[in-house]
Amino acid sequence: MAKGILYTLENGMSGFSKGQKRIASYIIESYDKAAFMTASKLGELSGVSESTVVRFAYELGFDGYPAMQRTLQEMIRSRLTSTQRIQAADSMLSGQDVLSSVMRSDFDKLRLVADKADRKDFERVVDELVRARHIYILGVRSSSFVAGYLNFYMHLLLENVTLVQSNAAGEIFEQMFRIGTGDVMLAISFPRYSKVTINTAKFAKDRGATILAVTDNELSPLAQMSSASVLAPSEMISFVDSMVAPMSMVNALLVALGFRLGKDVSATFSELEDIWDAYGVFGRSDDE
Repeated sequence: MAKGILYTLENGMSGFSKGQKRIASYIIESYDKAAFMTASKLGELSGVSESTVVRFAYELGFDGYPAMQRTLQEMIRSRLTSTQRIQAADSMLSGQDVLSSVMRSDFDKLRLVADKADRKDFERVVDELVRARHIYILGVRSSSFVAGYLNFYMHLLLENVTLVQSNAAGEIFEQMFRIGTGDVMLAISFPRYSKVTINTAKFAKDRGATILAVTDNELSPLAQMSSASVLAPSEMISFVDSMVAPMSMVNALLVALGFRLGKDVSATFSELEDIWDAYGVFGRSDDE
């Protein structure tokens, strides 16, 4: 559907009303900006009312304007340069309260994940992590911070975890040359999908490792080569990749993994608390 919406608009003109033709023409000419506009803004720039835009989305077979908007975003998100993102954000945020707009966008993505996440795939990812001989975590560029956060906690839960550093392509393969059957690579990638991540996951898969993905949709290159994926949209807000939904998904994976490991986790953190106390790692409220 994502790739077909422009085809539908271009070839359905004869059946559209005058107002619908204006909307279709604007989307065809400026779909990279239209994808991030409210129905009201798109109507204003197309010369029609907001209700006409909403009805147009239903006419195209969507269950509302947000569904049409998501389809346009999916179509373009892997193509936009940083400059195009900024231009799109200018259109989306112009005249609006930036704080509210950005947070509302993040809330929407969290709600979408909570409602739509595939629970079976989620459990499959947890199962694979529990069974893994060794777990390799990979994320580059803005995803590197998600990977580092995931590694921090997984390293406390398990002994068999390696965070793959991505300073240079050659170094990545040197860190992973022992990867093989029984091992798992948990790879994290969002648009614009990094070739380093894709090539590294392919290398791991060719060596017999199981690939698990944290990515934005089932058509992403990483999801296509993985045994199981957990999906969370990485909303593009201006030049920033919002990692709110991916981070929440990672939190859910960590909690589920902790539950699955049970008493071992309690014993681990009990020992860590003793070490932290002995060496004054954390301050106390009565230190001041």
